[in-house]
Amino acid sequence: MTAAAAAPVAPLPAPPAPLLSVRDLKMTFPGRTAFPGWMAFPGRRARSAAVRAVDGVSFDLAAGETLGLVGESGCGKSTTGRMIVRLLEPTAGSVVYDGRDISRLRQRALKPLRRELQMVFQDPHSSLNPRWTAARIIADPLLVQGGSAAGARRRAAELLELVGLLPQHLDRYPHEFSGGQAQRIGIARALATGPRLIVADEPVSALDVSVQAQIVNLLARLQEELGPAFLFISHDLSVVKRVCDRVAVMYLGRIVETGDKERVYAAPAHPYTRALLSAVPLPDPAAERARERIMLSGTLPSPAAPPPGCTFHPRCPKAREVCRSEVPLLRVATAGEAREVACHFPEPEPSG
Repeated sequence: MTAAAAAPVAPLPAPPAPLLSVRDLKMTFPGRTAFPGWMAFPGRRARSAAVRAVDGVSFDLAAGETLGLVGESGCGKSTTGRMIVRLLEPTAGSVVYDGRDISRLRQRALKPLRRELQMVFQDPHSSLNPRWTAARIIADPLLVQGGSAAGARRRAAELLELVGLLPQHLDRYPHEFSGGQAQRIGIARALATGPRLIVADEPVSALDVSVQAQIVNLLARLQEELGPAFLFISHDLSVVKRVCDRVAVMYLGRIVETGDKERVYAAPAHPYTRALLSAVPLPDPAAERARERIMLSGTLPSPAAPPPGCTFHPRCPKAREVCRSEVPLLRVATAGEAREVACHFPEPEPSG
């Protein structure tokens, strides 16, 4: 045996740990108490069923990556985002940020991490204090973290220019801005403390189509220049394809498919993903007319009373008996492929 053959092979470097690791995250809202016929039956109360808004969500997000979280309204996307930044307390599960479980941290311990975890909200005007100027809105995170008033104002002016507004806008109030301008202020506020992770909750859904494109391009540019990781929550799959690296599809509180966006969009494995993508309009009129639109039967079940087994089975054209009794686990769809699907009968990979 030669010396070269006997030399030990250097092990491959371990992949970097994810910036964010969410495991089995759950959020259950208690049912409301009602008083039906309280005048006729004093003392009797009725309580509605608890709502399982998020029911065991798990995913990883690398530093500098953008993950799109998509699904119908009411599937638990926004609730997931709010738990990650701790605007909501999870019922169960863990949120590990940069190697530290933050899902049970008290507010005092969480305060320093607020610099690195920020959020952009859906409705720009309702998320901005109408009594504060743009300067105060953007500077407030810096002031909370102990920054000086003069330094915070200078930083606010820099951020306004970064998001495409002018320094003279500093002393205007939210009602003096259009929806797109107000959302730019919300983005500037999120960037004020130099975060490493931004949760963008439907950041363009409340805007006109022309303004949506401007905000999407702005977010893509900021991600490229500043490098924060984004959890991009949306029901618009065309927008998600523009800005995201990977996609996670949610249905009734659970992730049913996740993977690289090119693979998911080209060959969706879950019937629900296929139905969502069939509703995305194509820019080519001829291709739009020729393709088949998948129409789901039934309506979205209530998260207060989800179906047994696979929660999608009442609307799934491929449902069989096992789908009605066994919950499918999120597992690798094809060997060697970084994509997972929660389906007993996933769509096969296209040949060739």
